[in-house]
Amino acid sequence: MIRIDSRSLVVFSAALGTSLVCAGGLMVLDSTEAGAQAWGKPLPLANPAVLRAADGHYWADASIEGRPMRMLVDTGASLVTISRADARKLGVYVTDADFTHTLSTAAGPVKASPLTLGRLSVAGVHLKEVEAMVVDRDLPAPLLGMSFLGRLSAFEARPEGIVLKG
Repeated sequence: MIRIDSRSLVVFSAALGTSLVCAGGLMVLDSTEAGAQAWGKPLPLANPAVLRAADGHYWADASIEGRPMRMLVDTGASLVTISRADARKLGVYVTDADFTHTLSTAAGPVKASPLTLGRLSVAGVHLKEVEAMVVDRDLPAPLLGMSFLGRLSAFEARPEGIVLKG
């Protein structure tokens, strides 16, 4: 036979109530940034426009001078780099005489023309006067290099994407 007296019932109720409050607190903590970090869980992406694609690369939906441009995030590129064709899409026309620099790339040296982008925006981060280069070679995609990324307060690569902090 189970004996339940009023004192046991009070202690059991108090223990159950405390357990429920603690569990609720853990659920709230788990849904916060600090809680997720404490539990070693990945945080939700703050900037979903910089996603990791199936090819393993990080792609950013950018806006240069108000025009949309999909860019490959490249932390190994010192500068934002675009091709002549990309420059034309932005209304920038370079001549052979403008290619006064030579860049060292994985594919070898390439002629380049310096350019300052008036406004470059990615995932809600807007920067003005961003150094860039127009290269005299076709590129698979424009490169979002360190002349943009290095001006951020932080950026963090995660398996699902990159979080940018302006």
